[in-house]
Amino acid sequence: MVLSAEPDLDIVGECSDGSAAVVEAARLRPDVVLMDVRMPGTDGIEATATLRARMGLGAPAVVMLTSFDLDEAVWASLRAGAAGFVLKSRTATDLVSAIRTVARGDVALEPRIVRLLVESYGRDQTAASREPPEVGRLTPKEREVLLLAAEGLSNQELAARLVIEVGTVKTHVSHILTKLGVRDRAQAIAFAYRHDLVRSRA
Repeated sequence: MVLSAEPDLDIVGECSDGSAAVVEAARLRPDVVLMDVRMPGTDGIEATATLRARMGLGAPAVVMLTSFDLDEAVWASLRAGAAGFVLKSRTATDLVSAIRTVARGDVALEPRIVRLLVESYGRDQTAASREPPEVGRLTPKEREVLLLAAEGLSNQELAARLVIEVGTVKTHVSHILTKLGVRDRAQAIAFAYRHDLVRSRA
């Protein structure tokens, strides 16, 4: 009901479990999949990972939806390749905004989720103590873009913060993905947190 009321959003399919979601997404080729974390059989996290593995770069952007404010679910979602994470307690406007954000190629992480990520790595004793060599390949500007993206800033927000064009931001992001050897923006953000780059910036 919420999404069908939006003039720029078309619902092309609906599924009740993760396995069906993978099949239907491959068949229908939507731009975005809204995936519930908790589903019978194959859960949303496993379905997202399977979808990304099968469809590769052609996979739709995935927004994870959950009632649970758990950092484990956030991490698992990002590792699986999700581009956004929305709590069911948020408003319909927030949900629609997240869908539009990932459709543009950005990552939808609200400040509360970003705080969870920071707190999670504050408790994680296995976080890397030294920067991996991939980080050294980034230019200072690329590193700045990565860390700001990890704070949840969109391309437009990054451009405004750094006083550069959105196209320049996209170029920086493309170079970051190549140099870090990651598939997409979500994985780059997970990389930044996994190697404790965000906390070391503070």
